[in-house]
Amino acid sequence: MSFSARAVVVAIVAAISIATLSVARAESGHASWYALTSRTASGERCNPNAMTAAHRTLPFGTKVRVENLRNGRSIVVRINDRGPYVNGRIIDVTKAAAAKLGFVEKGTTNVRLTVLSSN
Repeated sequence: MSFSARAVVVAIVAAISIATLSVARAESGHASWYALTSRTASGERCNPNAMTAAHRTLPFGTKVRVENLRNGRSIVVRINDRGPYVNGRIIDVTKAAAAKLGFVEKGTTNVRLTVLSSN
């Protein structure tokens, strides 16, 4: 393979890789909320008034759009903790985030998560 042909192949592979990374990852499931003030898994103090959340696997600092599938409300949170540790739940948001999403009284809701950026 000539140098220019290799360069074209490398450019195509790079373009495919970039396009793959830019496709938003999404998942759906149940969300719950918490209002602790202890340290999070990232070392930050949990702030119930912040727009943050716990997820089992997403890197700390990842921005995620959380959409309440019951009422259509959505917000952006930053992952700074690990959890939830209850079967069937995919994210724990702070009480303030749950209030904006409209599910504080209910305790849980169905959501769709869309990863916007990750570290």
